[in-house]
Amino acid sequence: MSFDALLIVGFGGPEGPDDVRPFLENVTRGRGISKERLLEVGAHYARFGGVSPINGQLRALKLAIEDDFRANGVGLPVYWGNRNWHPMLAATVGAMRDDGVKNALAFVTSAFGSYSGCRQYREDLERARAEVEGAPMISKLRNFFDHPLFVDAVVLRTKAALAAGREGARLVFTAHSIPVASASASPYEAQLRAIAALVAARVGESAHDLVYQSRSGTPGVPWLEPDIDDHLAALHERGVNDVVLVPLGFVSDHMEVIWDLDTQARATAERLGMGFTRARTVSDHPLFIRMIRELVGERSASGERRALTTLGDTTCHASCCQPAARPRPAP
Repeated sequence: MSFDALLIVGFGGPEGPDDVRPFLENVTRGRGISKERLLEVGAHYARFGGVSPINGQLRALKLAIEDDFRANGVGLPVYWGNRNWHPMLAATVGAMRDDGVKNALAFVTSAFGSYSGCRQYREDLERARAEVEGAPMISKLRNFFDHPLFVDAVVLRTKAALAAGREGARLVFTAHSIPVASASASPYEAQLRAIAALVAARVGESAHDLVYQSRSGTPGVPWLEPDIDDHLAALHERGVNDVVLVPLGFVSDHMEVIWDLDTQARATAERLGMGFTRARTVSDHPLFIRMIRELVGERSASGERRALTTLGDTTCHASCCQPAARPRPAP
């Protein structure tokens, strides 16, 4: 199949104080999140002037992909649209149609398979296409959690963090928590555990942990644990004095990294008297950019699919990555 454009699909984030509340309402619509929780999360953004770094990072990613495409003879224009904030997907799909795009590939900035990390993006793409008359066809590239170049980039970021931290620091991988019900209907945990083990082995660390962060659901719904802050306390009780955190489940240093890890988890570690080093995400690493080009190449007639596990696929199965049951709104 011939493709004539690449669409980067991001989560999106506010770029000023007036954007924060409507952005959070977009993110949480239909999820039963209380107004108090929105105010709490809004205060996190206020600490940074109401600006999330994610849109700036996505702009930089788009430029890096365009430069890489030009340098390697890939003649595809690159577009960018977000799930939750401007530029919104429907507007970008409309621009693609107006430019004559007929059949595009979509790169979603989420490596692992889960409802919110994969299937929901597919639903968002179809919803955006439905809003645009004459919209181009858009095919999502596969989850890239086990692509060799993604793993290589994580390994290099981890090695740099280990070198910057104290000798003997405990290696801790983090990922976004999701409802247990969603996790059981997706390959999310298995994929995370496999890649955490691969990275740990390649950096020469026999012991490591996988923990979760950024829970946002209602208190009565079970989510994946342990939470990063609880885990730091448990490590401290076991006599661990230093940690190196690797945000494996994230590809850029956005708000859930700079708040939940650099702010909250760091404060927990400091309170406990623990040394704390956080690895950078892959974000603008040259290997990550090259990986995106290879993912595009996979979809050509002679493309080679490179993967380090058997836990991924080129397409989602009909029953895969189902959403968790959402709580009914209070009467």
